[in-house]
Amino acid sequence: MTEPINIEPLGARVLILPLEGESQTPGGLLLPETAKEKPQQGIIEAVGNEEDMTTDLKVGDRVLFPKYTGTEIKYAGKTYLLMNEEDLLARIK
Repeated sequence: MTEPINIEPLGARVLILPLEGESQTPGGLLLPETAKEKPQQGIIEAVGNEEDMTTDLKVGDRVLFPKYTGTEIKYAGKTYLLMNEEDLLARIK
């Protein structure tokens, strides 16, 4: 079981755990960290004030976002992104 997150986004913001891309090419070559693409998908870990939100996003939703969006936060050994709800591109169903 994972430890609960003690970060509560304010306003219409969401906290996202980015999903890392592949570390190996389809041909089997291992990619170094510097060659990996920045993630564009993630799982919502916390949601800000529901009254400020314009969509019904909830914890556990998988979402798409632009490559260089959000503020990177390191917490409990993981790297999260804190971003405005309006910066999200789509929810993956």
